[in-house]
Amino acid sequence: MSTDDLPLASAGGCGDDCACGGAEGDEEYLECGLDPALAELLAAAGLDPIEVEDIANVAIQEDLDGGVDVTTVATIPEEAVATGDFTAREAGVVAGLRVAEAVLSVVCTDEFEVERHVEDGDRVEAGQKLLSVTTRTRDLLTAERSALNLMCRLSGIATATRAWADALEGTKTRVRDTRKTTPGLRSLEKFAVRCGGGVNHRMSLSDAALVKDNHVVAAGGVAQAFKAVRETFPEVPIEVEVDTLHQLRDVVEAGADLILLDNFTPGECAEAVGIVGGRALLEASGRLTLGNARVYADTGVDFLAVGALTHSSPILDIGLDLREAE
Repeated sequence: MSTDDLPLASAGGCGDDCACGGAEGDEEYLECGLDPALAELLAAAGLDPIEVEDIANVAIQEDLDGGVDVTTVATIPEEAVATGDFTAREAGVVAGLRVAEAVLSVVCTDEFEVERHVEDGDRVEAGQKLLSVTTRTRDLLTAERSALNLMCRLSGIATATRAWADALEGTKTRVRDTRKTTPGLRSLEKFAVRCGGGVNHRMSLSDAALVKDNHVVAAGGVAQAFKAVRETFPEVPIEVEVDTLHQLRDVVEAGADLILLDNFTPGECAEAVGIVGGRALLEASGRLTLGNARVYADTGVDFLAVGALTHSSPILDIGLDLREAE
């Protein structure tokens, strides 16, 4: 764990070093209004700083709905300054700390100071401080819910993923996400999967092919569908979904890179591993629970595809505790 004190530029005034003014040649941050240090941390985590800033802006705009935070403006003096501690209310794995900082950066009209007590991917206990922020009290309270919504959501995904990764520890099998993500939040939710020890499936429809049952019907067969994709997009990795061992033999002979075993039993998965003999990677999907994850892993498949990581994980309860600034 690390602790850093970092003053960040506000969204209201970018400052001399703001990335939106960018040094010549810094194309990746040219349009980003976040502090350069924060933008670099996001990029190092595999996130697009501009996309994160856009998500933060959408969240705040939705919450304010063109107005102001009427409760906060009415009850908090304009000049008041406070410290807010983002604190875990239950044990889990944290994700989205830098995303929360991006929300604060969008809201804060003055510079704010951040003390980082943990990092994304760390296991935390109930009552543990995650992030402390000192800034204008009005800004802190206006940003509170949007920052927490994102952090709680991402930490819930990371926590659920860690449970699967722990269940698979000691095997070669990795838990993997799907495209069953919240519209607009895919990159953040897949980042949370990585924080929990999982690996990502394709990020979009364009970076890899996945031949599923409807493609097979339309193409006239699983082998025909695979051949059509290979001929049209020869450089794209191809995964093919199969329902039977007969289909499996066809696509492995055709040269599939990855084969999705849909609703196979553990016994069928073990048989599939023998048939393939290392010529393709195998991914089990369907029938999977945390309780039987190890049984499937012991068959020798390479991945378990778990859509529930992103579509059904409960949030991790995180709150903001306000105190006087030191």
